[in-house]
Amino acid sequence: MGGHGYESGRLNLPFVGIPTFAKSPYIADWSQIEADAAILGAPFDMGTQFRPGARFGPRAVRDASTLFSFGHAGAYDHEDDATYLGPEVRIVDLGDADIIHTDTEKSHANIESGVRAILQAGALPVVIGGDHSVNIPCIRAFDEVCASGGPIHVLQIDAHLDFVDERHGVRHGHGNPMRRAAERDYVTGLTQLGIRNVSSTAKEGYESARAMGSDILSVRQVRALGREGVLARIPTGARLYITIDIDGFCPSIAPGTGTPSHGGFLYYEVLEILQGVAFAHEIVGIDLVEVAPDYDPSGSTQILAAQLLLNFLGFVFHARAHRATKIRL
Repeated sequence: MGGHGYESGRLNLPFVGIPTFAKSPYIADWSQIEADAAILGAPFDMGTQFRPGARFGPRAVRDASTLFSFGHAGAYDHEDDATYLGPEVRIVDLGDADIIHTDTEKSHANIESGVRAILQAGALPVVIGGDHSVNIPCIRAFDEVCASGGPIHVLQIDAHLDFVDERHGVRHGHGNPMRRAAERDYVTGLTQLGIRNVSSTAKEGYESARAMGSDILSVRQVRALGREGVLARIPTGARLYITIDIDGFCPSIAPGTGTPSHGGFLYYEVLEILQGVAFAHEIVGIDLVEVAPDYDPSGSTQILAAQLLLNFLGFVFHARAHRATKIRL
């Protein structure tokens, strides 16, 4: 058999081949996106205030995702008795937005262009950062789709509030994205989970956040409420944009980040909330940020990130199929 084929087909183990996200097809031409979800890397970390290195996050998360890419017929979950991400779900990888060193605005503009291309193609944007400032162009890209499809609500998983307005002239760093999101007239509010301990945002920032529609819960408050209590606080029928800072997790399982904060979430606490929102809400966009792989020689942080994204995408598209079936009935 010629080419790259074998008589029995390729085994295609995780360490073989080019590591696109979950070994999905690479699309270089952003005007030719035909997919249900499109992955965009945003390797920008010039918005950080402490340890850099999240620019290498997209590459590390993609590489880690190949561990979970060997299922050719989807992934069966025996607890849910469901098969997720079967061949009917089309995921593509667009590569990375171009980053202009030292130029935040041009780099953000390139990220925004990528998200706009995904939205114009009718696909779900999944952006892998980079520091949390990359959320700013992601939310900015939703102005046109929100004008026709309705406003969005932001669900944030994070150790930090990220609601600084301006500090020494900086408005687009990784401490500002939730403030910039709240200023958008098509963002109805924010649910901010995991916020804890010493924060980068002063008391006035918390007061401003609540005045602008934020519901702020620490890890301990989330645990006291339980999953159903947390889900009940998210506005019914809201279209959700999910932003996940990896430092929302405890550094015992996610040390590879620039601003680790002890006392964070464990894996299933976040996964079960994400599963709940996937079935209760329309998910319109996702970003996962602040993976800085060089601070975790074990590689477990990027594996956590990849595993979380793939499971969440599985929930999103399983829920969409379930809703479509109910409508047909």
